[in-house]
This record gives sequence, structure tokens and C-alpha cells, in this order.
Amino acid sequence: MTNYIPTIGVEVHVELKTKTKIFSNSINGYGEMANSLTNVVDLGYPGTLPTLNEEVLNLAIKAATVLNCKIRRQMHFDRKNYFYPDNPKNYQITQFDTPIGYDGYVEIEVDGKTKKIEIEEMHIEEDTCKSTHRGTKTLLDFNRAGVPLIEIVTKPCMESSKEAKLYLEKLKELLFYCDISDCKMEEGSMRADANVSIRKSESDPFGTKCEIKNIGSISNVGLSIEKEIIRQQALLERGETFKEQTRRYDDKLGDTVLMRVKETGNDYRYFPEPDIPYLYVTDERIERVKEDIPMLPNERRKKYMDLGVSELNANKLVQNRSLSDYFNTLLEEKINFKIASNLLLGDIAAYLNKHEKNIENTTLTKERFIDLINNVDDGTLTSKNLKDILDTVLDNNLSIKEIIKESGIKNITDDGAIREIIIKIINDNPESVKDYKDGKDRAIKFLMGQVMKETKGSANPKIANEILTSELNK
Repeated sequence: MTNYIPTIGVEVHVELKTKTKIFSNSINGYGEMANSLTNVVDLGYPGTLPTLNEEVLNLAIKAATVLNCKIRRQMHFDRKNYFYPDNPKNYQITQFDTPIGYDGYVEIEVDGKTKKIEIEEMHIEEDTCKSTHRGTKTLLDFNRAGVPLIEIVTKPCMESSKEAKLYLEKLKELLFYCDISDCKMEEGSMRADANVSIRKSESDPFGTKCEIKNIGSISNVGLSIEKEIIRQQALLERGETFKEQTRRYDDKLGDTVLMRVKETGNDYRYFPEPDIPYLYVTDERIERVKEDIPMLPNERRKKYMDLGVSELNANKLVQNRSLSDYFNTLLEEKINFKIASNLLLGDIAAYLNKHEKNIENTTLTKERFIDLINNVDDGTLTSKNLKDILDTVLDNNLSIKEIIKESGIKNITDDGAIREIIIKIINDNPESVKDYKDGKDRAIKFLMGQVMKETKGSANPKIANEILTSELNK
């Protein structure tokens, strides 16, 4: 079979995290009773007038900034005219001629190399209401009508499903960290369409494009692209041609399914929205918005690793916004950040998951956490001690010193005392010592186990391991 070159572009609709809708004062919410978050503007009553929500403009500027887009200083809204039950006005207010952001990019890491995924444009628009099909009937929920969206359109610059998934993961991460959207694909607040075509060589024109609509997860974006590439390859190998078409990804079939063939281009008869004045974005507004942008994920990763946190832990922290924000409160302190990250991502994360809590809902203040880190760092607390007292640390306001005292923890921190115990264990286990000398790794684990057993877990494991290794190498 001929090796074809895929060409992929992605369009993403993202619901903005505003209190009210884009052109009305209805609450922007999810999961409420159908048609309870609506008013006459959302329902498309004749004679109603839209009023632009200023926060939508600010969030769009923030998104354009973090996506490295140029920001248009003068813009207007357009009417996109089409007839469908979910669109009672028979038009959608969007931006066609003057998208707020353009010529941007997002950087991804692919197989150790950095690649820029180019963003052609980013525009603001309103969402339609939600259609639910039951038998021969269609039910309409106008809670979603008028929810503010940004649509982010890439250039056809991706060549694999892997690149598309990495782009979406990075996009989701950036928008979530900037509080632009909650990016919950399972709730529809982030929806992706993929445009896929293939060709034999770089010098050939682009092949016939197929659009895969409303894909519900990042993993399914990857699967749908792969299935579409295989489908198009099979057609071309058989010498068949096909028209541009719209497809959807079917979870149950694990494949793309035809929705409609595009016989002609859509004529939406765009024209400037007459009921909304032109917008003029000032440098002062842009600067105010930029000041509200928090430390972004890549900056956090670099900062954490510069402080001694492993790459694995740095990535895990960034994946958990709540823990990452908490960790950021410590960045100016003089502590062992490796221990801090291990504690947060280990026993503390396990406690939070078990009790379905965020760290903000515990009693672990910054000051108490610093005390905890220092007590682990100097050997006052072992990993076993920590497991024994963690619930108390996170559930009440006692100082770490008081908790240690009440728990009766008395660890052996004297190097000389630990060394005496280790020498005795070495003398009592000559076979294990021989195994260690012969390069058998399990031997030192056994001997460390004997040390912890002899000290009833009260020896600092790090100190004990260093002394044991030193004695064995003599």
C-alpha cells in the first residue's frame, strides 16, 4: 500500500467561564433543569436586542494572548444565517470578517522535538440550544443558547493523530489554567472537530477533506483521525474518489460514520450584525487583561524542576491545578522542594482522594506544611510516622511538634546508635553480605528490612541506608 501523508486541522469550540451569557443576563450554568436559565433574548423573541457581556471580551483577549495570537483592535460581529430548530433567530451572532485573534500558535513536544501548531484565527460567538432526540421527537433545552464561545481554528499543519492529541492537551491546559474555561469535554464545554485529508507527496495539492464533528474526548479525536486516514487510504488504493463530507465518530462502532455529503459550499449570507456597535480594543484593556494571567504550565514545570523537583513530579503537579497552586505558595521558602512534592503527590494526595477533598478544605496551612517538610527532612519523621499521623495533621490545627509529642514518636537520629545496630545486623547475616558483594540487589533491601525491624521503624531510612551502604562497601 502506498504511504500517504495526512494533513489535519482542528477546530475547537470552548465555552467561556462567565457568570452570565454573551448577549443576555441569563445565568451561564450547567446541569440545571431544562429551560430554567433563559430569557426572551436567548429564546429569540422578535424585537429583543443583544448586549455584549464585557467579561466575554476580556476572556477572549486573555485566550488570544496565551495562544500567541495577534489581537485585532477594531472588530465587529456578523450574522451567520441558517435555519435549524436549535437556532430560533434563524441566525447565529459570530465573528466572520474580523476575528478577535489571528496568526497564533501553540508549541507541542513531539518525539523530543518542538513543533508549532499554527492557529489561523480565534473568534467569539454564541452557542445554540441543545437538541435531544427521542424517537420521532426533538426536545430543545435553551439553557445553552447564548452561552459564550470562542472558536479556535488551526491551519492544516498537523500530520498525525498524535500531534492533534498533543495540541488539544496543551490547549486544554492553557485555557484551564487561565480560568478561561473549565474545558470539561464530557459536559460539552470543549468540543473538537477534525478536518482530515491525505496525499501521496508534499508536492501534491491537498486531498479531499472530510470533517469529523463534535468529538467528545481527546482520545476519540486520535481514534477518529486514525480511522479516517485508513478509510481514505482504502478508497484511493481502489482508485475511487469521494466528495467533501461531514462525518461523526461512533463510540460503539469505533469508527467514523457519514452524516452528510457537501454537494455545494454553505451560503450563510454573512453580514455585519446591525444591533451591536463596532468594538475598539485599547492597549490599556489588553494590558489589564495580561496582568490577570497566572503563571502558565510550562513556566511552572521549569520553576519546579529548577528547585529540585523531578520531571515526573513537576508534570504531576501541573496536572493537578489545586496542588500546583498550593505548591506555588512555597516557592520563595527555603525548604526541600523534592520532599515537598513527594509529600503532596504521595500520602497527601491519597488522603485527598480518599476523602474527596481539595487541599484548601484541610487544615494544612502553609506554615504547618513547612514544619512537616522540615521534620521529614531532618529525620524527625519517617515515612511510617507520616502515615500514622497524616489524618491528624490534615484534620486539626495542632502544631506538628504537638502532634509528634502526642503520638509518642521518638526516632533514632543519632548516627552512632544506628551504625551500631547496622554492624550487628551485618555480622548476623553473612550470606546476605556475600550476596551484596556478588551484585545481588535484593540483598541490601533485605538488610534494610532487618534494620527497620530491629529499630521498630524508628530509624531514619535515608540515614540508615547511607550508613548500611558505607559499612557494606568497607
